[in-house]
Amino acid sequence: MQRESSFDRAAFSVGTLSVQWLSLFLLFLGAILVLLPLSVMGVMSLTKTGGGWTFANYREAWERGGFLLAFANSTFVALSVTGIQIMASALAGYALARLQFRGKQALLLIILTTLVIPFQILVIPIFLVLKWGHLINTYGALILPTAVNGFGILLMRQYFQTIPIELEEAAMLDGANRFQILWKIMLPLSRPALVTLFLFTFIGEWNDLFKPLVFTTRSSLRTVQLALAGFQEQFTNNWTLMMAAVVIATIPIVLLFLLGQRQLIRGVAATGIKN
Repeated sequence: MQRESSFDRAAFSVGTLSVQWLSLFLLFLGAILVLLPLSVMGVMSLTKTGGGWTFANYREAWERGGFLLAFANSTFVALSVTGIQIMASALAGYALARLQFRGKQALLLIILTTLVIPFQILVIPIFLVLKWGHLINTYGALILPTAVNGFGILLMRQYFQTIPIELEEAAMLDGANRFQILWKIMLPLSRPALVTLFLFTFIGEWNDLFKPLVFTTRSSLRTVQLALAGFQEQFTNNWTLMMAAVVIATIPIVLLFLLGQRQLIRGVAATGIKN
C-alpha cells in the first residue's frame, strides 16, 4: 500500500509538472503571437527608405501629421470623460451596493441592458440631442455621449460589495455621513477598481474614432485617431512613416497600461458577480 501510494504521488507530481510546462509553453507562444506584429511595426518605423536605421521618421510623422494638437485634444477629452465616469460610477455604484430603495433591481437590470446596446445604434438620437443643444463641433460632443457608462457603475458596485460593511457601521457610529464614508473609506479602499475603470475608459476614449468622425468637422477638434486616419490617406504608400505614426499614437496607452497593470489585475480579479 505504501509503495502504491508513493507511486501515485510521483505520478501526480509528474503530471502536474507536465501541465505547468505545457501552460508555460502555450503562454510563451501566445506572447510571441501578440508581440510579433508590434515588433514588425517598431522595426519598420525605424527603417530608412534606402536602408539602415533612423529616428527621423518619428519627427517627420509628428510634424506632418499635426499630432501636437491631436494629442492635446485626445488627452483633454479622455481625461474629461474618465473623470466624469469615475465620479458618476462611484456615486451610482455605492448607491446600488449599499442603499435600499424601491426599484433598485429594475434599475440594475436597465444598467445591465445598456451594456448590450452598441453605441452606433444610438448615434442618430444622440446626434439630434447634441444638435438641439448646439453642441455639434464642440468638446461637449466628444465628452457628453460617453460621460456615463453602465460598465463603470457595475464595476464599482461589485467592488464596493467586497468591502466589509462593518467598516461603514463603525464610521457611522463615529458620526460620519454617507458622503464622508464614500470619500474617506470606500474610495481609498477601492483603488484597484478605480484604476481599472480609469484605464478602460481612458484607453477607450483615446482609441475612439467614431465620435470625432460623426460629431465634429472642425480641424481644431481633431483627435489622435482622426489625425492617424488622415495621415494614412496622405501617406498610403509610405509604410515607414505610417508605422512611425502608429507607434506615436500607441505609446501613451502602452505606457499607461504598464504603469497600472498590477492594479488592473487586482481590480478585475476582485469584481466577481454577486447578487
